[in-house]
Amino acid sequence: MKTAFRGQSAPATALVREYLPALTGLRFLLAVWVILHHIAGKGMMLDGWTQGLPEAGKRLVLGGYLAVDTFFVLSGFVLARSYSATSWDRRSLAQYFAARFARIYPVYALSLAVVAPFIFDSMTLPTRSLAVKSGLLLKYALVLQGWYGNLGVGWNTPAWTLSCEFFFYLLFPALFIGLRRMNRGALGLVLAIAVVTPVALAHAHVPWTWKPLYHTSDFVAGIAAARIFEGTDWRPLRRHGAWLYLPALATGAWLIVHPTFLNHVLIFGWGWDVNTGLRPLNVLALLGLGLGSGYGARLLSSAAIEYLGKASYSMYILHVPVLWWYSKWAIHQPYMPATVAALVYLGIVIGFSALAFEVVEKPANRWIRARVAARRADVPKRLAA
Repeated sequence: MKTAFRGQSAPATALVREYLPALTGLRFLLAVWVILHHIAGKGMMLDGWTQGLPEAGKRLVLGGYLAVDTFFVLSGFVLARSYSATSWDRRSLAQYFAARFARIYPVYALSLAVVAPFIFDSMTLPTRSLAVKSGLLLKYALVLQGWYGNLGVGWNTPAWTLSCEFFFYLLFPALFIGLRRMNRGALGLVLAIAVVTPVALAHAHVPWTWKPLYHTSDFVAGIAAARIFEGTDWRPLRRHGAWLYLPALATGAWLIVHPTFLNHVLIFGWGWDVNTGLRPLNVLALLGLGLGSGYGARLLSSAAIEYLGKASYSMYILHVPVLWWYSKWAIHQPYMPATVAALVYLGIVIGFSALAFEVVEKPANRWIRARVAARRADVPKRLAA
């Protein structure tokens, strides 16, 4: 297989690469997995249904929190492909950071607006001091939850991952420049280091509450995977992507069902966990799905799943705020069976998220990007005046 790792970079701000719809569709499945995890917990709508599953099924459903690791690897993969030809300067950096802010914050702000009445109720409780209340509001406004662990409020628990994403976005230009010229051997070494780094951090007693630091390895693994993907001639495997993603997904499912297996695998005297084992498997799955072949990739590339994948961020960040309102009506009321209530809830989340995607996410994204581009274009005029 031929490589193209050391080619010259074009001066464009972002090169539009071959679109990989299966990876977009994958985001929808990951979002649904996270939602199932949240509504299958103790006392939630699917608690009884989940307890009736075989042990393997129960662990797969409750393991939905592991989807965020895949999201982080996918984030690095997509960004590295999108900005693979960027020539970094002040203009491109301004456009990049505007695009990253526009990608995340508008829908996040909408999620806080949805739970605003519940936030207000929390702020009026006398059990917290004014300093604690102000700190909570500041952490949520500045998306700092991922650095502080459990804040004692559940206004939007998945939002801790946005702390990680903003941290990744801040690091990305430097990380990408460092990885851009590496050959496959060096990138393989980077992947190996990314796999073991979180375990090393834990053994160095770095606080687990600093989640952005721990999950940076997932993001770096995604960048390295993208460089390998783009620098390799995949034509011999173009029709055989399933050879990569099916074994990776099957092995990942097995590890989730047997979570203690890696605890007994000692490397450098350290025991490993499920997250560590899933990191290289996530890379293999993304590479295989990126090839777009096989029934699984074609299903994820279907028009409906692809669209829901585009709306998956809204789905992910809005499902807990929607649950705050839905739980007041459905969870502890005898209106319908719990499993039916869960299906209705999932339908509401998907519909509301699609609406938010069309009415908030896409327009806000375009508006913020256009404003920053206009301001940057106006700078030379003002300097020349």
